[in-house]
Amino acid sequence: MRGMTALPDDLRAALDEALDGLGRRDLARAVERLSGRYREGRAATAPILATAGDVAAYAGYRMPATYAAVHAALAEVARAAPGYAPATMADLGGGTGAALWAAQRTWPGLGELAVTEQVPEAIDLGRRLAAASAAPALRGATWRRGTIDPAAPPPAADLVTLSYVLGELPAAERESAVRWLADAAGDEGVVVLVEPGTPDGYERVVAARDTLVGHGLTVLAPCPHDHACPIPRGQDWCHFAARLPRLDAHRQIKEGTLNFEDEKFSYVAASRHPYGRAASRVLRHPLKRKGLVALRECTADEGLADTTVTKRQRELYRAARDARWGDAWPPPGD
Repeated sequence: MRGMTALPDDLRAALDEALDGLGRRDLARAVERLSGRYREGRAATAPILATAGDVAAYAGYRMPATYAAVHAALAEVARAAPGYAPATMADLGGGTGAALWAAQRTWPGLGELAVTEQVPEAIDLGRRLAAASAAPALRGATWRRGTIDPAAPPPAADLVTLSYVLGELPAAERESAVRWLADAAGDEGVVVLVEPGTPDGYERVVAARDTLVGHGLTVLAPCPHDHACPIPRGQDWCHFAARLPRLDAHRQIKEGTLNFEDEKFSYVAASRHPYGRAASRVLRHPLKRKGLVALRECTADEGLADTTVTKRQRELYRAARDARWGDAWPPPGD
């Protein structure tokens, strides 16, 4: 999960144009209200995005961060499963389409993209943004008004995504929704779920992971195994971070001073097909000292483990010096 993850230039320009002329103070107030509602962490009995102003505020304040987090998760899937090349994608609860853009950047060969979203204003803005893309698949994406409905046939696709939505579902409905998403991915597709990198978001991801494994899927990322999560519940939580730049409009809406932010997220990617996965995953910022690097890892066989790599290990040490929080370890080829 490396470097700074910025919106693609065509998406950034389209988003700036969509926000141009809208009052920054009004957008900032809408952002404050929406962020407060999301922080509450309770299920939504009605759409949280109720107006076109809400949708614009959401796109300006959340789309860059959602794009960065989903892109980071999908990039790990691509590293774990280099033979996986999805041709179709279904994004459920897709908002203004950040996941579509992240997936198209990860797998340019994606040909058919589809979004299901319940808020008409989000669909309208998402369609306008996608129409400005340089990628034909994004311009031709299908946008459908609807909700997650396990009573309906699942929307079959090679890649099925759900980002920042589980927390809006009633707790009693999450398990059936996750099974429905798994069925949508079929025998060779991949389902990817992304949630905020908070203790509550992690708990939702862990529960979804258990459901996916119990439904016959294998975890591709971030976990190097299908066993129970070894992190002691209530003491810590598994999450990662994607750094993204704050451009002018983004910074004004969020009333921030820094020119970047770190989006914390938890995620799980799984498939019925055994594509592959990392041998272990770095769970914390590596501790780097002169002549050594200390890594906190989640491993396939030992659960949580602390590894020290010294300068005497030469190539491995150089790789450890470059390792970052969230990376697979050891790097491919080592």
